[in-house]
Amino acid sequence: MAKGETVTLIGAGLNGPLLAIGLAERGFRVEIYERREDMRRVSISAGRSINLALSTRGIHALSQASLWEEMKKIIIAMKGRMIHSVSSELTFQPYGKNDAEVINSISRAALNVALMNAAEARGVTIHFQRRCTGIDLRTGAMRLRNERTGESETIDSKVAIGCDGSASAMRMGMLKLGRFNFSQQYLDYGYKELTIPAGARGEHVIETHALHIWPRGNYMLIALPNVDGTFACILFLPFEGADSFATLNTHLEVAKFFDAGFPDTVPIMPNLAENFFANPTGAMVTIKSAPWHFEGRALLLGDAAHAIVPFFGQGINCGFEDCTCLLELLDRHGANWPYVFAEFEKARKLNTDAIADLAIENFAEMRDRVGDARFLFRKKVELALEARFPQRFVPKYSMVTFHRIPYATALERGRVQDRMLGELCDGIDRIEELDWRKAERLVTNQLTPLELAS
Repeated sequence: MAKGETVTLIGAGLNGPLLAIGLAERGFRVEIYERREDMRRVSISAGRSINLALSTRGIHALSQASLWEEMKKIIIAMKGRMIHSVSSELTFQPYGKNDAEVINSISRAALNVALMNAAEARGVTIHFQRRCTGIDLRTGAMRLRNERTGESETIDSKVAIGCDGSASAMRMGMLKLGRFNFSQQYLDYGYKELTIPAGARGEHVIETHALHIWPRGNYMLIALPNVDGTFACILFLPFEGADSFATLNTHLEVAKFFDAGFPDTVPIMPNLAENFFANPTGAMVTIKSAPWHFEGRALLLGDAAHAIVPFFGQGINCGFEDCTCLLELLDRHGANWPYVFAEFEKARKLNTDAIADLAIENFAEMRDRVGDARFLFRKKVELALEARFPQRFVPKYSMVTFHRIPYATALERGRVQDRMLGELCDGIDRIEELDWRKAERLVTNQLTPLELAS
């Protein structure tokens, strides 16, 4: 390692401070430049604090930074999906094969604050209200604007890493170089953050240890628990059309829409309409790009390189796994930045493209299928196959969420297993009717054993 070498990070969201901790622990000086104000000193804007679903990949990264034990204080384990029908009937679908396979609801803001505090405790300097307005990748000159005073400055950054999200300023600089591949695909759906308040005694008013879903075919509502007894809710709705954000323009229209589509939420969301109009409507985008690096001077990481939609709960986990991968490469190869950056992209690009595709697929599943009886039966068969063939048949959701199996492997094997399930479940309605000899033949012939160390 080049001890004392300065690494400049753009963005103090989640990936920036976590990566900074790892770099500081390896002897680098780290400077972070963040366009926003310090969220520890000002209130964050409403509607931009959606809860995160932290799972195995993210937990591993936090453990490597010695932060996981501290984070346990601000998480709530979600053991499965609680499906709410239009008639207010409840169906619970466990996520994994046992109670150890859970995902964890965590406040984005609380996690961000904890990461920034930990980074500063390790000697990282965070400069707030410093917007990156451009970078000369050939010289390393980075232009910054002070958002408070409007003044501009230029700093020299020999090694810069863009952790500045889907609207990355560093990626814009790479676009100007030519031969840079970039695609963005927006969903026709937007999202709105809402809240289910805590009960009179600060308790959760619906099941605590579940991710609640109200699937309605063309749209859905979800809710994740907070440690203060509230639930962070997200309404996913088309921008245009019959049931869409375009049709919900008055308090009365919002009330009628929830009365018809989510009747069991109405008594527990007393400030629904006010909440709805106070919070902005967000857009969701998938971004794929390449290359992520330039001559050992600059690297894109996290959403700056590969933004994904939130429907597999892997945005934060994927970004944290980026940090894990980069730090492991530094440990193996030292500060040979051109080589490390190239190997990082080689290791991650295929996998981040895969989780982007998986997230789109999972949107349709959550919105359309989780309330379907045939879907529920296939899930039971999945768990039965996993119990019988634990080294070979691992459900796609489990490969992504409860293991660190490469996303590309999960995508490929998931498609094989989907075809297998279709063949095994066709014409039967009960586990007892499953043809186990056929199942063993399919599993043995089509699936190789997996290394399942988490």
